[in-house]
Parts: sequence; structure tokens; C-alpha cells
Amino acid sequence: MSSNNKKSLMSAALKEEIAKELGVYDQVKKDGGWNNVSSKTCGKIVSTAIEIANRSVENKNS
Repeated sequence: MSSNNKKSLMSAALKEEIAKELGVYDQVKKDGGWNNVSSKTCGKIVSTAIEIANRSVENKNS
């Protein structure tokens, strides 16, 4: 993710956790940021974050 004035809706810790699950975290660390992560992979990170949020809501409503 670029370092501009946009606010991130996802915490850095959550992005890192999901990147580790998807096997791209080492590349992020090696490159020093998210700039070289493909848009497809970023989409997978967002999709996974949405799934986690949905599970959290479902668990709270149970």
C-alpha cells in the first residue's frame, strides 16, 4: 500500500497476518512494502479480510 494520505481501513497487523496465510509476506518484507504485490493478491487479501469480518459478526450474533 502506498504511503500517501489515504487512510487504511485494514490494520497493518491484519494485512500482515493474511499475507502470511497467502504466502506473500516474505516478498512484502523483502521489498520493504506492498508496492510489488499484485492486484490479484491484494484482492485476495481484501476478500480474506471480509470473510474474517463476516465470521466475527456471525459469531457475535450466535
